[in-house]
Amino acid sequence: MLGQFKKDYVALNLPNAGVDANSSRGWPKKSLWRWWNQLSRFQRSVVYVLTLAACLTVLYFLPGAHAIWNPGSGKLNTALDSNYITPPLTFFFPKKAENSLDKEEPAEENYVHEEIYNKKPVQDTGDMGLNGNAVTNAVGQIHSPPREGVKFSGPTNERQSAVIAAFKHAWKGYKKYAWGHDHLKPITGTFHDWFSLGLTIVDALDTIYIMGLTEEFAEAREWVDTSLHFDVNRDVNLFEVTIRVLGSLLSSYHLSGDKMFLDKAVDLGTRLLPCFNSDSGVPYSDVNLATRKAHSPKWSPDSSTSEVTTIQLEFRDLSRCTGDPKFEDSAAKVSLHVHGLEKSEGLVPIFINANTGHFRSYSTITLGARGDSYYEYLLKQWIQTGQTIDYLRDDFMEAISGVMKHLTRRTAQNKYLFIGELLAGGRDFKPKMDHLACYLPGTLALGVHNGLPQEHMLLAEELMITCYQMYAQQPTFLAPEITYFNIQEGTTGDMSVKTNDAHNLLRPEFVESLWYMYQITGNQTYQQWGWQIFQAFEKYTKVANGYTSIGNVRNPVNTRPRDMMESFFLGETLKYLYLLFSDDPHVLSLDKYVLNSEAHPLPIYDT
Repeated sequence: MLGQFKKDYVALNLPNAGVDANSSRGWPKKSLWRWWNQLSRFQRSVVYVLTLAACLTVLYFLPGAHAIWNPGSGKLNTALDSNYITPPLTFFFPKKAENSLDKEEPAEENYVHEEIYNKKPVQDTGDMGLNGNAVTNAVGQIHSPPREGVKFSGPTNERQSAVIAAFKHAWKGYKKYAWGHDHLKPITGTFHDWFSLGLTIVDALDTIYIMGLTEEFAEAREWVDTSLHFDVNRDVNLFEVTIRVLGSLLSSYHLSGDKMFLDKAVDLGTRLLPCFNSDSGVPYSDVNLATRKAHSPKWSPDSSTSEVTTIQLEFRDLSRCTGDPKFEDSAAKVSLHVHGLEKSEGLVPIFINANTGHFRSYSTITLGARGDSYYEYLLKQWIQTGQTIDYLRDDFMEAISGVMKHLTRRTAQNKYLFIGELLAGGRDFKPKMDHLACYLPGTLALGVHNGLPQEHMLLAEELMITCYQMYAQQPTFLAPEITYFNIQEGTTGDMSVKTNDAHNLLRPEFVESLWYMYQITGNQTYQQWGWQIFQAFEKYTKVANGYTSIGNVRNPVNTRPRDMMESFFLGETLKYLYLLFSDDPHVLSLDKYVLNSEAHPLPIYDT
């Protein structure tokens, strides 16, 4: 108990004067000095060396004995410095596989532990705020020079200014009626809380910074610093919080250079880690941020495949920023585990059990909800790590081949290429395509930009036309959540929309692909398509206090507003539109950044 101390006693037994000199328990009769004088010079030297070695060993293990180079101060510190955190000595780094798209490494050989100081230093990232090469100290911790932040020029044309005006309109309504809450309900002038983490503020941080809105960024930063706390006694979804909150905090840190954002990210990432404490290592879908207890969703023992495989960019970046490998280790092992599972020519079912680590048998295969971003993060992880983890690239290549072989069809009338779904574990084809799947053209183009086959760009271009038609064939020029395609030869019409699928949630996926395609090809048609969509948002979703999702894209007279503005409208949709309309298509370089699934830019590393 506190305040009570246990006393230990040591008994010292002194030998009797008459103990025999040959006894091992007594002192010899002749003195040590006489014994020392009888030693040879060589024997004395040996004793000196052994004594010195023992002293140095004791000194080495005493606290405060290690000198540490502090690159910021230009002097040596000791471990007694309370501000110094002893860094880890090892990272969990990928072992580079043989350079073959046809060879797949055994799962257990893909990762090896290596000394961090045997790796190449963090690259000089130029306008990412890392001015100069990283410094590695004597014990292997990488210290990056102070971050100065990235400078953006602000709007350069009328279209960008129009997007900024839209953002300010939405921000004004959110600030007035929902400040500090997750989502704005712009029609009733109220709010909606999902996780109680101020999602709209956090998700929009880097959008505000990229747009150059200094006043809005200052007030958002102040709220994050003083009011964003993660000791929240409620369950949150690992995937949603990772891509929206953790991703934005890390992106804001890289772009602004403000360490406060990194500190918040470390706190959040640490609270999310218990999700990985499952029997299989496949994370549970939900965790209580206060109690740090993780579990499967209440409605099922399974997690969504896309959710457990769309957290790796963020957790890896958190490890690279802090020098603590536990975040990257936990998330990377999930990708490695899924890599080793049996698939259908690279295609995966949409549910996976966190306890067994196996896919749910006979579940749907789709590039829409619950499956989409698995494929996205295969490619983006490969890019993030400097194209060094070959199994990620190989799995992406195999998956796209599977998509082209099993999921693509053409409509009966105009031969639009679309991506459908496989039901019952791949037995039945369903000509249904989520708007979410319109992210794929941009991802394909990004792969081609990084050296993948040109045939992927041909697929991307055809899918862009189809996704555009999903907008253009609706009276509101806004796409529905789900579209069905007609593949019956001899019939007319290409697309149809069911009543329950006719809503538009202000989603960003097609605008995202427009930005990638414009940035990579320079084709201004993609800018024009984006402008048409932006004007439709302005006409049919803008209300007095912001922008609202609508329930019916098929009726411009009665769109059935749903009174909800999701955080991704500010975090993704308006950000991609702003970047799409830039006079400089490379304002956010694809050679320096990889954007996570919520459009938050993270740096590309060289390993």
